[in-house]
Amino acid sequence: MILALKRSLMKRGLKINVSGWLFTAPMLIGLTIFMFGPLLYAFYMSFLEWPLLGEKTFTGFGNYERLMSDDKFLTSLKNTFIFSAGLVPLNLALALGLALLLKDHLFGIGLFRTVIFIPVMTSLIVWSIVWKYMLAPELGFINQLLAAFNIKGPAWLLNQSTAMPAIIVTSAIKNVGLNMILFLTALQQVPKSLYEAAELDGAKSIRRFFKITLPLISPTIFLTMIITTIGAMKVFGQVYVMTRGGPGDSTKVLVYYIWETAFNHFEMGYAAAVAFVLFSILIAFTLLSWHFRKRWVFYEN
Repeated sequence: MILALKRSLMKRGLKINVSGWLFTAPMLIGLTIFMFGPLLYAFYMSFLEWPLLGEKTFTGFGNYERLMSDDKFLTSLKNTFIFSAGLVPLNLALALGLALLLKDHLFGIGLFRTVIFIPVMTSLIVWSIVWKYMLAPELGFINQLLAAFNIKGPAWLLNQSTAMPAIIVTSAIKNVGLNMILFLTALQQVPKSLYEAAELDGAKSIRRFFKITLPLISPTIFLTMIITTIGAMKVFGQVYVMTRGGPGDSTKVLVYYIWETAFNHFEMGYAAAVAFVLFSILIAFTLLSWHFRKRWVFYEN
């Protein structure tokens, strides 16, 4: 009797497992064909010398060795880190500041939230084109606004010292709404009783912010930091539309360099090697962030 029951349970479990695999099969097949397959093939490409219209030649680690002496790659890597180091703190600070201002249910607050979120839904190409004209040297809106105060604005996107900051600021404004919504959700989940107890103990607003608000929303800060950093490391559209990597190579970032190497110089193997260096950096950053999260991320039991 017990043996028959075990067999019945095993058959039932097998049917459930088979049903589960059948339901997930379309997604798994799609991931294999459109994601894992191309990813593995791109990794194989990174070991080839492959002019797009020529014959493939296996070079082993030749492409990766070439990276170490490629000044343009090193410049692109440096610019990518500069962009990320500028964008991530600015974006998170703006998003958290706006969330703190807009967290209360005041009259018309929904309109302000919508206005701030609209850039997130705007096409990146359209956004970049609009800002390219707004930052134009003579007729751009920004310089005309500065001229109203007798300030002569620079050629923002044509000057090596201002091109990267201009792209950083416009990119931060573009995506600040998404992180703002995440912070708003986190702030609304902080128990008000904690603020009331702290206020009774005489804690000022700044102390309440650092001792209550920041620790309780630290999981959201961690999430937004990871998402924003990965997005910053993969920046391409703004650079392509606004500066094409210039002036000089001052805004040439890794993804733009990958595109340029692959589709301007037709060096597909070398471009794949650069892409996997970027992939490795993102994986390393994510793993390190996950490892050190316990030191500053507070998870409420």
